[in-house]
Amino acid sequence: MKQKKTAPLSGKRILLTVLALALLLGSFAGLYFYANSGVEEIPFTSTDYAEYEKGTVLQILTDSCEPDPVAENACRGEQQLLVEITSGQYRGKTLLALNAVGPMYAEPARVGQSVVLVINTYASGEVTATVYEYNRSPMVFLILGLFVLAAVLVGGKTGAKSILGLILTVVMLLFVFLPLLLKGWPPIPTAFLLCSMVAVACFVILGGCSKKVGCACLGTVAGMAFAMLFGILAQKLLHLDGLRADDAEALLQLRQTGTPVGIRGLLVAGVIISSLGAVMDVAMSIASALSELKAVDPGLGTKALWKSGMNIGRDMVGTMTNTLILAILGSSTVLILYLYSLNLSWHQYMASSFLGIEIISSVSSGIGVILAVPLTTLTCALIHGRKAPKGENHAP
Repeated sequence: MKQKKTAPLSGKRILLTVLALALLLGSFAGLYFYANSGVEEIPFTSTDYAEYEKGTVLQILTDSCEPDPVAENACRGEQQLLVEITSGQYRGKTLLALNAVGPMYAEPARVGQSVVLVINTYASGEVTATVYEYNRSPMVFLILGLFVLAAVLVGGKTGAKSILGLILTVVMLLFVFLPLLLKGWPPIPTAFLLCSMVAVACFVILGGCSKKVGCACLGTVAGMAFAMLFGILAQKLLHLDGLRADDAEALLQLRQTGTPVGIRGLLVAGVIISSLGAVMDVAMSIASALSELKAVDPGLGTKALWKSGMNIGRDMVGTMTNTLILAILGSSTVLILYLYSLNLSWHQYMASSFLGIEIISSVSSGIGVILAVPLTTLTCALIHGRKAPKGENHAP
């Protein structure tokens, strides 16, 4: 039996796709310029200032670094270095730099190594330099480049489109979401709005405007909505919110300077963002599978599509929720190990804010993934389940 080829995009679908992308990108651009407008730089109150610049180690003058058995033979000590500055106003000059080495903050430098320096310039004209960290920029770009290469080689055009969607997601979260929060926008509805827009944009980039993409969009937005609602309920029941999260104290200090950032809603906003990828994966997988089933057997009705979608979704739920929860817990392995070493009592551990926050994050995200299955299946069954008129194109 010959495999049916995927129908090419019709002119109408191409036009709808272009219009949808233009509308979404225009909305993103408007939000970007609004979020980053009116930002005033804080003027210097002193002629003393610090800059972070790159440099290359030319010579190691002194080195007192020794391995520390307690820290698994990581080095401790100090180095005096001669470093040639390779960026900034001191580019081309050679400075004496101190490198304070320790297991938690730095490693011994080597001749020829690229480092990032903190260069302090004082009103008297004196300039001092200390090593901030190893210059990781080249390796960061190398790792990202390998990721992009793998995605394109394996995924082809679809992989390239997914990279575009990923770039859009990162840009929106870093350069729109965060500035909007600093302008005082409420974290929960802002996160839900932007993540919904990003999900729709990514789906349209991947598959254009079609029934399949429409089902995936509706399922994703509905799944995130339930993750958001469950997160709000969970934090109410556990008497926890963003004020108890890590680094909340630093944000409180930021509020004291007049920045109207909302902190209480950041916990649930994080739930929405963390659930986005997994919910999109589940929704698109089910929408794609049911669209293919309908294309192969146009006679399938609403009930049959619902049954098939739920059978597919049940197999996905176990692995996806497990993956999501383990990913969240895995990021806290160091803290979990530390808490375990304290031999806390059952009541102390159950009452800890750490456990409550992890439960809110992992369970709420898992709820979004689980409920995305029936919601996407129901949407697909209703849209695809009707009897198609004779001669109608069944391309998903």
